[in-house]
Amino acid sequence: MPEHPFLGYLVWAALLGALFVWEAIGLARAGDSFPTFSQALDALMRYQLGRWVLFAAWLWLGWHAFVRGWHFLLRGPVE
Repeated sequence: MPEHPFLGYLVWAALLGALFVWEAIGLARAGDSFPTFSQALDALMRYQLGRWVLFAAWLWLGWHAFVRGWHFLLRGPVE
């Protein structure tokens, strides 16, 4: 595994950039039918199944971003 996963950072930057562009287009075209991100999430959360899907996606993202690959701090040196 490389020490600095540049490609991973680039993918995350592209995803966040796309999200900001989507939100900006939705806010700039307020009278149009182009939804903002919050409007899309509101449409999903209107239904209980949508809430469960978003919750599962949130748990999955948190697991992969923070827990996977984490090492317990009080454990001795790994050899």
